[in-house]
Amino acid sequence: MRRRVVITGMGTICSLGHNLNDVWNGLIEGKSGISKVESYDISTLPIQIAGEVKNFELSEEIFEAKEAKKYDRFIHFGLKATDEAMKDSGIDLTKYDPYKVGAILGVGMGGLTMTEDTAKTFVEKGARRISPFFIPGIIPNMATGVLSIKYGFMGVNYTVASACASSCHAISTAVEEIRSGRHDVMITGGAESTVCNLGMGGFINMKAFSKRNDEPTRASRPFDTGRDGFVMGEGAGVIILEDLESAKARGAKIYAEIVGHGASSDAYHITAPHPDGSGAYGCMKKALEDAGISATDIGYVNAHGTSTPLGDIAETKAIKKVLGEDHAKSINVSSTKSMVGHLLGAAGGVETVFTAMTLHTGIIPPTINLEDQDPECDLNYTPNVAVKKQVEYALNNSFGFGATNSSLILKRYTNV
Repeated sequence: MRRRVVITGMGTICSLGHNLNDVWNGLIEGKSGISKVESYDISTLPIQIAGEVKNFELSEEIFEAKEAKKYDRFIHFGLKATDEAMKDSGIDLTKYDPYKVGAILGVGMGGLTMTEDTAKTFVEKGARRISPFFIPGIIPNMATGVLSIKYGFMGVNYTVASACASSCHAISTAVEEIRSGRHDVMITGGAESTVCNLGMGGFINMKAFSKRNDEPTRASRPFDTGRDGFVMGEGAGVIILEDLESAKARGAKIYAEIVGHGASSDAYHITAPHPDGSGAYGCMKKALEDAGISATDIGYVNAHGTSTPLGDIAETKAIKKVLGEDHAKSINVSSTKSMVGHLLGAAGGVETVFTAMTLHTGIIPPTINLEDQDPECDLNYTPNVAVKKQVEYALNNSFGFGATNSSLILKRYTNV
């Protein structure tokens, strides 16, 4: 019999704040964290807005400043979110077998900001001025590598890179480590920082971004007829997973249970979703099967909902197909990307935190900027205002470039 997996600690940092409380309050108030970029000079780019983390410096209490300088910003975000999640969980890792404590994070692109800065140094000053810490500072797996050294765990330690599905894939894999008994505690989620000229410029030239430069808070508008692309976000979302019985034995606070996960491929295009949503459908169907529940048990969907013309329609079709059209239209769906932007590889991490909070608090966050709903997007996307509604099961979707999809199903924890 497989072990039940619960979330006992959570931490997040994104454009709405540097901790879970601030971020969650911003979400349920329908605030937008999207604004003009301030951390970098991007004056040469035609689009200059993002869900940027502002006024952030990694605390010395979390990581020594001299050491922190060696690592890219995405690792700083991961450290900050993990520190919050660990403290929130109240877990004492010294009481566990270190070989049964591990970390798997999702990182879509790695150290893009440090790569850009180092390339500039190389061009201006030559190869000898490249830092010897450049490679360790940017590689995606260093996010978990640094965590393993900081916390002293000796279990599994790696990252998953599957574009915007990275974090959900990482969480799915971490769930299996707990279910199987191979690990007792897992740190999982994701971290990303690509708000720089290189990252922004690449997506701009793909014509993937919203062009609403002059109204940043209204730029991300999933399922609205005026949507014209996504808005870049950055940050991290980290959760602590444990076996239910062990968590109960130590008196842990439990946010939610992760009961199902699924993965699939569109097998269609490197960046565009399959128009009929068949890949996303297969992914959600597998998650339902893994959870052992009916489609009608789902009461909320945290949609991938990127605010792209094709993606929002394809996901809507997939949700209706997997849940049944009548049931799909009877429940709440929302895209929290409307407020924080698209965190790429970290999206599934922060959105799993949001989904767990939805179940834990009985409050469904809204989709803001939904003013003129696309007729082809015909579900209840919780427009503009949060809704108080207790649901038992929630579905969280993350879909990525490379035709890859991941879905998670969370259950409200009721101490039974």
